[in-house]
Amino acid sequence: MLVERKDGTCRECGGQLKIIDADDATMTVECLECGDSYLVEPDAFGDGCMTYYLQVAGLGESDEEGGE
Repeated sequence: MLVERKDGTCRECGGQLKIIDADDATMTVECLECGDSYLVEPDAFGDGCMTYYLQVAGLGESDEEGGE
């Protein structure tokens, strides 16, 4: 799932982030531009865990199997 740039960007280069995995305490993001990946907290994008975390963790929509 892509993170909207208004909500957050890569801490290294400012590129667009993609959430590639989530568990009960963290989300793993990867930058589409520099390839850096790192863990963030579920509310890292200031949405109260309602947009990104709920969709990725709650619905199991990680990109581990290559989907979008």
